Amino acid sequence: MSAVTTPPIDLYYWTTPNGWKASIMLEECGLPYRMVPINIGKGAQAAPEFLAVSPHGKIPVIVDPDGPGGAPITVHESNAILQYLARKTGLLYPAEERARIAVDIWLFWQAANFGPTLGQTHHFRIYASEKIPYAIERFTAATARLYQALDAQLGRHAHVAGDACTIADIAILPWAKLWERQGQDLAAFPNVAAWLERMKARPAVQRGFRLKPDPEVPPGPGLRA
Repeated sequence: MSAVTTPPIDLYYWTTPNGWKASIMLEECGLPYRMVPINIGKGAQAAPEFLAVSPHGKIPVIVDPDGPGGAPITVHESNAILQYLARKTGLLYPAEERARIAVDIWLFWQAANFGPTLGQTHHFRIYASEKIPYAIERFTAATARLYQALDAQLGRHAHVAGDACTIADIAILPWAKLWERQGQDLAAFPNVAAWLERMKARPAVQRGFRLKPDPEVPPGPGLRA
């Protein structure tokens, strides 16, 4: 009897903090996947073929041919991807309601606060063609306050939502690992520093961060850069 093979999940991906969330989670779950590179530096996110799977033109996106009920499903928004893959596999998302609520609180904190604020900090400190001191100072200070909140939480628990690693950690990690770009001094946040080292030591995290598309390779069937 031949073994049943699980069809791979398509991961529409580029090397960004949100992209890393999906690659890390797929590695943590041990699910087979294949990367479809979306070169956002060359505008591939605006291709009609990509907009068909990502209405907002954002990566990451996954297309799981073995979705609920065995039918394909497309999932965009990085934290929705984390929740979907966690429910699919039963990993990194506790079943007990109070523990799950704790994860959700920090998952939404990342989506509403940590990611957007740090993204603006990256923009004004690194990418903006005009350096605006007020904006740089405002977002750098706001970023520091968020790290303070995270550091306090990690002073109480080994991981963001409790003692076990969950999708809340995976949501926050790719943004927090870029603390230098955000003008932060990690010595001021020793609990965050220790947590970063614990998370980066996980083999699946290392594999997820290593996933790098070749910018010269076409972005995949039906897509164009």
